[in-house]
Amino acid sequence: MPVKIRLQRHGKKGKPFYWIVAADSRAKRDGKFLEKLGTYNPNTNPATINLNIDGSVQWLNNGAQPTDTARAILSYKGVLLKHHLLGGVRKGALTEEQAEEKFNAWIAEKEAAVQAKKDGLSKADAEARAKALEAEKEVSNKRAAAALPEVEEEVVEESAPVVEEANAETAEAPEAAAEVKEEVAEPEAKAEEAAPAEEASKEKE
Repeated sequence: MPVKIRLQRHGKKGKPFYWIVAADSRAKRDGKFLEKLGTYNPNTNPATINLNIDGSVQWLNNGAQPTDTARAILSYKGVLLKHHLLGGVRKGALTEEQAEEKFNAWIAEKEAAVQAKKDGLSKADAEARAKALEAEKEVSNKRAAAALPEVEEEVVEESAPVVEEANAETAEAPEAAAEVKEEVAEPEAKAEEAAPAEEASKEKE
């Protein structure tokens, strides 16, 4: 029975999510499978892959053939490398310890490269957000600067009647003061006129 290692589609429309399975090559793509080997999520950056490496190597040893996409995933996770190293062990070119050491060194290097990519993406995302925030602040400042003259004109227009009223009151103040002086001066003049008459009447007496 020919066996294929391939992807089986799951997930929502527009957001596919795949299972990595070993299945009979005659079965439908999304039909029955012999074993689920892992998952593949292309919606993240970088893509998220969970894979049973030993199980995948075992199926390769049993003659399973991966599809092109599945082969790329197996290569990315080191399955093909481990399969190659185990072939060297079977031929006597390597010991199991040497093969394991080489595989672990490759895994460590791969994880470092993936982590560096994640850090680079995070940094780029942070820089993009900072630039967007600066651009938004600049636009807000321009809007505020454009609105400021209009606000000043409105304040001037609103304060104009108050200023005119104050000026009018200031202009009327001297006239009012003059009227008060006249009102005060009239009783004083009458008092001065009455004083000589009173003195003359006292002298006659």
